[in-house]
Parts: sequence; structure tokens; C-alpha cells
Amino acid sequence: MASTDLRLPALRAAYREGRATPRALIAVLRKRAARLNPDYKLFIHLLSDEEIEPYFAALDARDIDSLPLYGVPFAIKDNIDLAGIPTTAACPAFAYTPVESATLVAQLVALGAVPIGKTNLDQFATGLNGTRSPYGKCRNSVLDAYPSGGSSAGSSLAVALGVASFALGTDTAGSGRVPAALNNLVGMKGTKGLLSTAGVVPACRTLDCVTYFTATASEASELLALTARHDPADAYSRANPQWNDATAFGTVKRFRFGVPRQLEFAGCEESPALFTQACAALEAIGGQSVQIDFTPFTDAARLLYEGPWVAERYSVAGALMESQPDAVLPVIRDVLAKAPGATAVDAFHAQYKLQALKHRCDAALANLDCVLTPSIPRPVTLAELERDPIGPNSLLGHYTNFMNLLDYAAVAAPAGFMRNGLPWGVTLFGRAFTDQYLLSVADALHRKLAVPLIGGAQQDTDAPARAARHDRMKLVVCGAHLDGLALNAQLKARGARIVAATKSAPRYRLYALAGGAVQRPGMMRDEANGAAIAVEVWEMPSAEFGSFLAGIPAPLALGQVELADGSWQTGFVCEAYGLDGAVDITEYGGWREWLRRA
Repeated sequence: MASTDLRLPALRAAYREGRATPRALIAVLRKRAARLNPDYKLFIHLLSDEEIEPYFAALDARDIDSLPLYGVPFAIKDNIDLAGIPTTAACPAFAYTPVESATLVAQLVALGAVPIGKTNLDQFATGLNGTRSPYGKCRNSVLDAYPSGGSSAGSSLAVALGVASFALGTDTAGSGRVPAALNNLVGMKGTKGLLSTAGVVPACRTLDCVTYFTATASEASELLALTARHDPADAYSRANPQWNDATAFGTVKRFRFGVPRQLEFAGCEESPALFTQACAALEAIGGQSVQIDFTPFTDAARLLYEGPWVAERYSVAGALMESQPDAVLPVIRDVLAKAPGATAVDAFHAQYKLQALKHRCDAALANLDCVLTPSIPRPVTLAELERDPIGPNSLLGHYTNFMNLLDYAAVAAPAGFMRNGLPWGVTLFGRAFTDQYLLSVADALHRKLAVPLIGGAQQDTDAPARAARHDRMKLVVCGAHLDGLALNAQLKARGARIVAATKSAPRYRLYALAGGAVQRPGMMRDEANGAAIAVEVWEMPSAEFGSFLAGIPAPLALGQVELADGSWQTGFVCEAYGLDGAVDITEYGGWREWLRRA
């Protein structure tokens, strides 16, 4: 192979141009993985010739344009089932051989992707460093004095070391985001239930999420769009709302991002400057930073291991610990040791506390598009973990442990390198089902910082052509819905907030309509004789938009309104028949001014 660029667009181009075939490419990758494995311990099981052949055979009758992921090599964390291959969860005594693949794995295979192996992990996905495995400690892809991060250790290494285009991990407390940060990767932890967890060995069944590891956010966006489907086989599966589909990934403009008032860097000298640089990059692409109280988030984080959720982890490994104590690593036994003492009363008290904290955290996010944090306070070394397996590991979860407890979406993104060359990253998080929007922000940040990709490749510079969307919709108002006027309460009652007071493009005329209990204007586009009209842009939860739309009386309607900056937004327009008896008030420049002077 002349090229080893495994990004999805590059791989498709190689296949289309005849520079590669799945068999030839993946043969090279498997040899590379076998050479790397003794040093990095990234795979527990590499598929043999016989085991991988059926996947190639399935592609023989297909072509590159018939399958979205034709011939794309991927790796699977070994707590996710692949039919006919043992699932170990990094515990040989726990191992079993599934007859069927996990739903997500089956989806990917049906789309043309080819699994190359099962990857190493912190045993039972309990850990954030990648060293808690009887199959060997996973070291960092760049510096051997540091861990890979975990628990999805081998999956992150498979992508970072160039043997897979993407990999599947899991993330309950940060197991996808921490290794992404430490290996210069994007780690997309989907909203709970967005990606099926049927066929995944639980860590905490109520909290578990699947992670995509990719080189870029655009690849993660594509994979998410292909696989975010409701799964009847997964009781925790949730349908993906329309605002989070493939078309939601795009260019971000004028957004508000939260920044913790209480930042923890654990004495690191370099992380504060790197984080400041990331904040400045977001501001440079249109973001407005807003400080938020981070206390309720960190209070929620402590519940994960200090509260009864440890008992949920124990429900998976507990029986084995009791019958074969030596089958479970001592550090895992230590983490789970207090679980049998947790009571139902403890569980309910913790749930009450969590709900109170979520109420405060949700309020902090209500008027933000996302929140930016470091992915970790500071890196820890293998030597530190050797001396103390618990403390440094806990430190790695400072910015990650609360996420699934609070039901938020999160994306870890590369944000630079420390002076010694170790990758460093940030996390963007937001409300449930804002995954594609977060990937859009991560994509813009990644390109703005110009962080080199794995393998030294450069990030693409072209921004997506369409605008990014999330769970809030913008609405342009020009009349009685303006702030403080007669119908404005209809917006505020639906949780809407004002985004901007601006003007339309100079291509509209404004009329005072005849009749109606409340005086209303009508705005119509007039290319030849139009003027700029004063308007406001409001933003409301998408779930509330339907009820608002149903209450709009004729002749008013919602359409696309061009603003002074050239953007188009949904807004009030008027049908032509509504102008019977109307008065042209364009000369006033806006409804509020007409009311003042009328």
C-alpha cells in the first residue's frame, strides 16, 4: 500500500481509484497490528484468516458505491459482542462466545465495515487508564511513559496507531473521552440510548454508552448518522430526533459556550494555557464564553463511585468475585468492595440528590449551546499509576464522571500537544440529543487550532456548507411577538430566549394588517423596492415549535427570512391575500417604531 490514510474519505478514494482493495489493505493492517501488539497490548484477539474471510466474501458481490462503509476496517472493544469470537471484558474467567453480534456491530457489518479484532480494556470497563488488564498494560500511542487512557484503551490505540479507520469503545464514566484526549482522537460519546448497547457487557447498564473513536469529527458524524437507530432489542434504546440527524452537522456561527468558573488542573503548568487557547479559538469562530458554576457537576460526578452506582457495577462482576476472587484483578476488587453494603435506601437517597443536582445543571445549560472543559485535569504517568492505582485514575475522571448520570451528550476533541509531545484535548458537552451539533463545534475547533491528525496528516480546511443545528430552533419575529409586546409571552412560555435584535436584508416591505384582536404586521419580500426591517431572532426548544406553529393565524405563516448578514432563518411572513385593507408602514423601519409614532 502506497498510502495508509485510513480516514473514510481517503479510503473511499483509494478503493474507487483502484489503489487498494479491502483484502490487500486489511492484510497490511493486520500485519501491522501483529507487530505493534507486543509493545502496546492493544488487541486481545486479532481475527484469523478464517475468521475474517466471511466479511471479505460478503463484499465480493458488492462495489464501493453500494455500501456506505464498504471495506472500512474497524476494531471492537472486547466488552462488545462479535459473533463467533470470545467476549472477555478483559477477564478470561468471564469469557463467553456469542452466537450473534451486538446490534451496533451488526449494523456496521451490514453497511460494509470489516472487523479486524477485539481490543484490550480495563477489566469490566472499570478504569480510566488502560493498565487494569490481565492481557497487558496499554501504553500511550505517542509517549511510552504514559498510559493510553481507558477503559477503551485498545480501541483508541487501534485508530491512533493506524490499524483501523475507526473503533468502538464504551463510555460510562469517561472511558471513551479520556483515551481520545490522550491519543489525539475524536471520541464521540453519544447521548444515552442513541447507539444501541444490546450485546454490550454492562458496566452500569443504566448509564452505559458506546463511543466512536475517529481521526476527525466529520467521520464520527457520518458514523453516528448511519447507526443512530432505535433498537427494539435494547430496553434503554431511544429514537434519534429529527434535529440530530445527518443534516444537523454543519458550520457553527454565533453560539454561547459555558466555561467552568472552577477549573481544576491538579498543578499542571501547561494545561491552563492550552485550555485558554481552546477558548480563544471558539471565540474566534463566533463563540461567546459564559462562566458557569461547575460545583453541581462535580458534586454529581462524585456520586458515581462514592454512591450506590458501584453496586450496579458489582451486579455484573460480583458473582465471579465471590466464587473466584482471584479471577478479578485486585484493583477492580478494591473498587467494587463496598458495593455489597449499599442498600435500597442508599440508592433512593442518591437518586434524590442526583435529581436535585441535575435540576441545577440543566438550568446552567438552558441558555447555552454547549459547555467546554478540559478532557482531563492533567496527564498521569504509568509510574504514578504503579504507585497508586486509585488516586491518579480518579483524577482522570474529574471532567467526565458526571456526564451520563446527568444524561448529557459529549465529544472529546484534540486541542493541541504538551511540550513533551503528549496529546491534549478538550470536551464539549450539552443537552441530550445535541450530538451532531457538538460534533460540528468540535470540527470547527479542530480546524481552527490546526491540530495535526494522527499520522501527521493535516486537517481539512473547508467548513461544511450547511449550518449546524441542535435542539433549539431560531425564529425571526417582526411584530407582536417582539420582546415586551402583546404576544411575546407565547414565546417565553415555551422557554424561548432572545438571540439578537437585528434587521432583515433590504428586500422586504412591512404592512399593518387589517382586523384581528391584536394589531399585527405582515412582512413580504420585495426584491425591487424592499427595505431593511427591524426584527428579533428568538430561539426556542424544538419540541415546543409544533404547538407554536399550530397557533399562528392566517394570513401569517412561517417561511424563510433573509437577515442583514445574509443568513436565512425561519420567520414570520405574510400571504399576499392578507394585504387587503393593509397599510404599508415600511418607511418606519419596523413595527415597534410604527407603534411608537402611530
